Parts: sequence; C-alpha cells; structure tokens
Amino acid sequence: MRKITDMAKTAACLAAAAVTGQLLDSFGFVNPYWVQIFQLGCIMTISALGLNIIYGFTGLFSLGHAAFYGIGAYTAAYVMKSSGGESHLLFLAALAAGVACSALVACLVGLPVLRLTSDYLGIATLGFGIIMKVLFDNADGVLPILGGARGMTGLAKMTTVAWTIAVLGIAMIFVRNIVRSSYGRALVSIREDEIAARAIGIATFRYKLAGFVIGCGLAGLAGGLYAHLYAFLHPSNFDFFKSVDVLVIVVLGGLGNLSGTLAASFGWILLLEVLRVALPPGYMELRWVLIPVLLIVTMLLRPQGLFGSREIRFFRDGLDS
Repeated sequence: MRKITDMAKTAACLAAAAVTGQLLDSFGFVNPYWVQIFQLGCIMTISALGLNIIYGFTGLFSLGHAAFYGIGAYTAAYVMKSSGGESHLLFLAALAAGVACSALVACLVGLPVLRLTSDYLGIATLGFGIIMKVLFDNADGVLPILGGARGMTGLAKMTTVAWTIAVLGIAMIFVRNIVRSSYGRALVSIREDEIAARAIGIATFRYKLAGFVIGCGLAGLAGGLYAHLYAFLHPSNFDFFKSVDVLVIVVLGGLGNLSGTLAASFGWILLLEVLRVALPPGYMELRWVLIPVLLIVTMLLRPQGLFGSREIRFFRDGLDS
C-alpha cells in the first residue's frame, strides 16, 4: 500500500508540474527563450539517463550515444511528416516508433559489439556513431523527405512544456524502478566484476544487451522530443560532440547516480548557453577550451561526481522486484 501511495503521489506531482508549466508557457509568464532552454534540459536528461544505464550502472563504455539519439529523432520526424497529421495521438505514436527503432538498431549492433570490453567497446561504438552521421548526411538518396545534408525541415512543433515534463517524469520513474530492482543490481554486479557475476549464475551478456537496448531506447525517446521542439533536424546535431556532451553529463553527475545526472544535465545546458552569450562572436570556440579545464578540475577535486553516492529520496526509494 505504501508503494501504491507513493506512486499515486508521484503521478499527481508529475501531472501538476506538467499543467503548471504549460499554463506558464501559454500565458507568457516566462520568457520563451528560457522555456526552450528548460525543455532542452529535460530532453538532455532523458538521453543522459539512458547513457547512465549503459555506462554508469552496467559499465559499458559507449561513445556512440548520439547515433541512437539521431535514429529516434529522424524516425519520429519521418512518421509525423509522412503522415501529414499533427495530432497528439500521432505524436505519441511517432515517439514510440523512435524508441522502437533505436532499441532495434541497438540490439542488432549490440549482439556483436558487446562482446568487446573497455576501450575496444568505446572505439566500436564511436565507429558506429560516425557511420550513422554519414548515413544521415546522405539519407536523401534513399528517402528524400529526410533532407540529407540540407537538413529536414517543416516538422510539426509538437514538443510542448507539458509533453516534455510528462515524458521526463515517466522516464525518471522507469529508470529508478529498473536500477533499484534485482535487475538493476545484476547490472551493477556486471559493472563491478563481470567474472564474479557470471560465476554466481548471472547471464552477463543477456543483461548487458538488455541494458544497452534500454539506454539506447531512452536516447531515441529524447531524439523524438528534440526533433519536434525545434522543428528542424540536421546531421550535425548528432555528431561525435553530441555523444561527448551526454558522456560529460554522466561523468560530472557521478556514474550510477541518477540525482547527479538530473542536476548535471540542466547545469551543462545552462553552462553552454551562458558561454555562448558571454563570449564575443569571434571567440565562441574558446568554450571548448574552458569546458575541458572545468572537467579536469572536477576530476581532480571531485572524481566521484557532483553527488557522489548521495541520491535524493525520489531516486533512492525505488521499487524492488
């Protein structure tokens, strides 16, 4: 009964937050620029939660997360644009298609790639990310609607504040309940010592593949929201540096720490925007000097991440299965 009550309270708080956010946006109480930054922070959090399952909890070093982000974005955009509709039900179907496509590709890629470990796995996923970037650049040769190197335009702007908050809340509950269950403990045991996990009967490859698929599916969900927030997609939105952004968020927040991922996602997006506004136009590239310095200082002073092993109550009290 306590768990049911907690779930009901969480659902009520989530609904209230979504409605309040949408009302503030609709009546113009908040600057639209900051509303969009907030939405981007929510989307980045969803993607980072996926990478945290892959790297933070399972210990799979992935450098191709942006590829699955892009697969979800292009799939959702294709479903919406090819259907010619703009209903919320169709948008929900498009998001589901983006998640399914990202998860399916992750499964196909993971079957051979996840037999690698450590840096070799990182190099393999990096190669896949580069391949997908090239495919996005030349997609118009197969499906002209995708735009190729010119970008995909004319998308319906369906990602509202309510949609963003609701999807983020669902993703947070989903990830929390996975990692705090016996399934999540199996993932952590693989991260800590795969040989020992195999010795006690855990099907390590099956669990690694499932963790990889779930994490990439969340990236696809974030991509679908991103596509219909800006109503425009370009292959440069899903290059190697976008994978680095998500990796930095997970490392700064703390590997295996959901509270840190939430805080670091919004902090990282805000930092990038502050640097973009503060630096003169000719010195924009200096942010890629300042950011590595920030990372080096963080690793020296706080190697365990911003939150370390501490979690807020929402993430700490998951549902055991």
